Amino acid sequence: MPLDRRQLLAGTAACIGTGLFSQLGATLQPNRRAHHAVPPLIADIEERTFRFFWERVNKKNGLMPDRWPAPSFASIAAVGFALTAYPIGVERGWITRQQARDITLTTLRFFDQLPMGDAPSGKAGYRGLYYHFLDMETGLRFKDTELSTVDTAWLHMGMAFAQGWFDQETHEEKAIRVLAQRILDRAEWDWVQQHSTGGKAISMGWHPESGFIARNWDGYIEGMAVYILALGSRSHPAADGAYEAWTAPYPKYWRGAGATRHLAFGPSFGHQWGPMWIDYRGIYDATMRAAGFDYFENCRRAAYAQRAYAIANPMQWKGYAKDIWGLTACDGPGATAQFDGKATRFESYSARGPLGMSDEFDDGTLAPTAALSFMPYAPEICIPAAEALRRQYGRHIYGRYGFFDAFNPSLTDAQVHIEKGQIDPQLGWVDDDYLSVDQGPILGMIANYRSEIIWAATRKVPNIRRGLQRAGFTGGWLDR
Repeated sequence: MPLDRRQLLAGTAACIGTGLFSQLGATLQPNRRAHHAVPPLIADIEERTFRFFWERVNKKNGLMPDRWPAPSFASIAAVGFALTAYPIGVERGWITRQQARDITLTTLRFFDQLPMGDAPSGKAGYRGLYYHFLDMETGLRFKDTELSTVDTAWLHMGMAFAQGWFDQETHEEKAIRVLAQRILDRAEWDWVQQHSTGGKAISMGWHPESGFIARNWDGYIEGMAVYILALGSRSHPAADGAYEAWTAPYPKYWRGAGATRHLAFGPSFGHQWGPMWIDYRGIYDATMRAAGFDYFENCRRAAYAQRAYAIANPMQWKGYAKDIWGLTACDGPGATAQFDGKATRFESYSARGPLGMSDEFDDGTLAPTAALSFMPYAPEICIPAAEALRRQYGRHIYGRYGFFDAFNPSLTDAQVHIEKGQIDPQLGWVDDDYLSVDQGPILGMIANYRSEIIWAATRKVPNIRRGLQRAGFTGGWLDR
């Protein structure tokens, strides 16, 4: 059954104790070098993760499954990550530029001709926005999934990256740029804004059966990319006041003090997905101008906060350590078992984050993507985390396409009924699936760390530049 991820991310903000941040101290120093070599393990993770997208995409239409090897519908966010993967494969020499052109064109042409309309079935979307999940073959709405503004944003970000990266004056690369712009232009962000609660922010989505989702994208959660695209649209832009509605709840998201102070969102992916496509180094909106540091540094501090939480380990889960850390939205066992002498619920797919942060939830389930996708911000703690995971859990957690989605060292009773995965009595539970939306940030953030391939391309995309400027960002590359 498809999951509306937005239902999993409705939490309330609370204050975190400063003790959990005591591990950071003066270690937070800028590290913004342009190019980096990586150890063999990181290079291997990057290639395996690329192979996931290259081998699992439906080559007939460019649709990417939400997960594998479990049978799955397509995820439009996964398509955005897949479109981002192909040029990385070219840069590394794993595929040719022609191969990347071919699959990118296939994807864009398929989405360009998908039917739109307000009927509850037989359509892929409405008013230029797409349903969260689509049938892997037809590209039409999967069951009763929502028309998702944020997942449309991830899809569009992948298309915008393709528009910026395929810059040659060949017929095929011109076609990529034209198709990407045409699909971006169709999204009626003004329609979504006008019908949102309050009429300023952007609604999380729409169902043909019941209308708009009452919850808006606001506060420091994963939805910033929605606003950059909505404000940057040249055809149906969001009206002035949208970004101010997004940032209005920011005050309740601040955590820490001094060198640890940052806008916090519990699940790591909130600091990783949008920033994978946008270079926030040296550019500032009103909030960050007042704070005195940029969103890049904010993400760096968030990485250290995650690690500090694992070191503190307030719930005393097994496995948490200075090099074994990372909570985010990910798979889980889906089981009830004894832990520390009491019945404990280990959830299935859920958004997880440190206690005391917005969207807090910790059941001992860790996800490799949570640490690895912070790579450009804090390689000095991300690389040791990858190496510790591989060394400590070996083939239990590392397979054909790199790290499986999630694991839980605290669930060791092999007799317990679980919804998915497997339990080793010594090592605990580990997932048996790879999730596209968790694989994508691993690949993209390693690539950004190594060569800035994504950031270099999206800095050239007019819609992204315009959106940032309308949101009030200034400075750095944006002013050049």
